[in-house]
Amino acid sequence: MASGEIPKRNFGKTDVQISALGLGGHHLGDAPDQKTAEEIVARAIDGGISFFDNCWEYHRGKSEVWMGGALKGKRDRVFLMTKVCTHGRDKDLALRMLEESLNRLQTDHLDLWQIHGVSFETDPQRFIRPNGAAEALYQAKKEGKVRFTGFTGHKDPNLHLAMLKTGFPFDAVQMPLNPFDAGFRSFEEHVLPEVNRRGMAALGMKPLQGAGPAIKKGVYTPQELLRYAMSLPVVTTITGMEKIDVLEQNLKVAQGFQPLAAEEMASLRSRGAQYADGRFELYKVSLKYDNPEARLANNFPLDMQQKEVKEMMRATENTGKPFPPAQ
Repeated sequence: MASGEIPKRNFGKTDVQISALGLGGHHLGDAPDQKTAEEIVARAIDGGISFFDNCWEYHRGKSEVWMGGALKGKRDRVFLMTKVCTHGRDKDLALRMLEESLNRLQTDHLDLWQIHGVSFETDPQRFIRPNGAAEALYQAKKEGKVRFTGFTGHKDPNLHLAMLKTGFPFDAVQMPLNPFDAGFRSFEEHVLPEVNRRGMAALGMKPLQGAGPAIKKGVYTPQELLRYAMSLPVVTTITGMEKIDVLEQNLKVAQGFQPLAAEEMASLRSRGAQYADGRFELYKVSLKYDNPEARLANNFPLDMQQKEVKEMMRATENTGKPFPPAQ
């Protein structure tokens, strides 16, 4: 690695290498407009970021559309991932979602396709059942529309372990990793070692706990949290960058990155130990970060104050405009 470059790491047991810092798709949809999103993607690629995260349901598809537009002429420079949102539903729905994602992202294949947001105790069995999403992952890989497959979630490490026990040959597993996680329902302690033992690609997310609540309270700086997460035995750390200045801040950490020493990691964990009870990881203990698609699929009530639910409701609003004349 040349001085000032973002380190590259092997994707699991493969020879494919990706950047140690990844750009999150959800936050990209929070950019002020598509032009800004395209500027963020272009600068990220020039800065050495090659891993790009997304999801079928982010901002009702807007995140994929914006990323697809931004990657025109640049697709061969990135490792592109998106997620499927069947949440226990059938194979055919998964394959339809895949086609929609490919269309939005303006590509003929994904580098990584993942099951999104494993959150309920029934998810592992519904994934692996006949005609479940597992069959869609097998088929998409066989047809060359997907190079690698995986799953994500941020609710409970036991659910991740249950997904691994299904026996499906996942290539990657994504999980929340930060100093608070180390002491509360810990993915770092229970899931990360098992993923690495199996030779899968460990993908970290939520280094800033989503919206950075601990930063706002002055517990950590953004740089400390990102350095901690990137120092763990992961292939990449995915974080949101909806503004150019946030991207530049993260690039300063990632370019020429050297992992923290063990005592530095221990010090950061110790500083946050008194808060390691879920207050800064609401995605583990509340409805706040539950996916609307997942709750609907399970016939659970929606949190009407959740941002994604409000977007869903706006998509069905009557605008007051007349229908176009019949052709």
